[in-house]
Amino acid sequence: MRLIHFADLHLGIETYGSYDTARGMSTRIADFLDSFDRIVDYAIENSADAVLFAGDAFKNRDPSPTLQREFALRIVRLSRAGIPIVLLVGNHDLPATASRATHTEIYQVLDTPGVYVCRNIEAIDLQTRSGPLQIVAVPWVTRTTFLADESFRILAESDLDRAMGTAVSESLRELTADLDPAVPAVLMAHLSIQGATVGFERSIMLGRDLTLGMDDMHASAFDYVALGHIHKHQQVIARPPAVYSGSPERVDFGEEREDKGFIDVEIRQDETGNRTVSWQFIKLPVRAFQTLRIDATGTMPMPLVEREISAKSASLAGAIARCFVEVDPGMENSVSSGEVRRMLIAAGVSHVARVVVESDAINRPRIELADGEEMDSATMLRRWVEQREIPATLSKRMVEAGDVLIERLRQQSERDAK
Repeated sequence: MRLIHFADLHLGIETYGSYDTARGMSTRIADFLDSFDRIVDYAIENSADAVLFAGDAFKNRDPSPTLQREFALRIVRLSRAGIPIVLLVGNHDLPATASRATHTEIYQVLDTPGVYVCRNIEAIDLQTRSGPLQIVAVPWVTRTTFLADESFRILAESDLDRAMGTAVSESLRELTADLDPAVPAVLMAHLSIQGATVGFERSIMLGRDLTLGMDDMHASAFDYVALGHIHKHQQVIARPPAVYSGSPERVDFGEEREDKGFIDVEIRQDETGNRTVSWQFIKLPVRAFQTLRIDATGTMPMPLVEREISAKSASLAGAIARCFVEVDPGMENSVSSGEVRRMLIAAGVSHVARVVVESDAINRPRIELADGEEMDSATMLRRWVEQREIPATLSKRMVEAGDVLIERLRQQSERDAK
């Protein structure tokens, strides 16, 4: 049995894009759709038995009709190819109020063949061309759902997190007890798992994370665990394989060095009934993000900048680029940001995110916001770390320590306001 697992499409992100008149949309939206097309093509060409989408179809809760149409075109392709697809509801998919529908529920209303939408923790029995498949789905768990219950509403913040985790674990225990051990079973979940490495998705996240351990998820009852919500592809545990597919396209410079793609899963059963699971990460040819740091110290900085950009032209072609130019103190005005932008565009860059001229005297690079983006404390910290040459291990510790301090200040502010 062959399964295709992907997540975190986030259609609608237009940051660092321009308008493509031929396609009638942002070049960045086109990038994400192209990655989606490659996943659909791969599933059809390789006769996949099912496609498992682990949540966050769109950037926000209210995608435009154009985005909904483009998403539907690709879902219908899978349906017509006879490939079942399970659509898990992620945090970006949920409406502001529980009574409103998600944008994927239309497939249930239209009874689209082979399309299953999971908004609640539930079990699904799929019939595939290679036989039956059991799916247990855990969509994004909202605090609002639990706070409707008085017993949860009176709890302190930390106690509420534990109570929510216990409730989710108990729901999963009941569902796993009904699984048929003779039939392959997959757990799909859109949440944070203890031990996973988080990335830039922190800054575009809606709501707070509920973090669970694999024991809480009763992972041992499944052959494979298909995870979504964290954009960095990674395997959390080996048995059963619990894997974040990661996002199929880069969102920002925080993901500059991350490969993007999806997961091809194969479940085999021998004559004695024993099952084995193998998986591979299929890398997609996504648009590059390129950070250029140029040492232009000396009396003639612009020729040095031009020479460096020319030398990097091969890697800059088609990329989204940002450029940091270091000059001697007092020489800041000798470098024209506009001219540097022109050089980058001439080198084939698709979009210039920013040009920063800095020196030892002026070493405070400006943090730019994307349209509609809010710069909260956690995001500011990540952007600050991102712009400096800090070793990966140290930067991770800085961000984690900062998150703890920010959360403590938030909780203290809430207590003071009561």
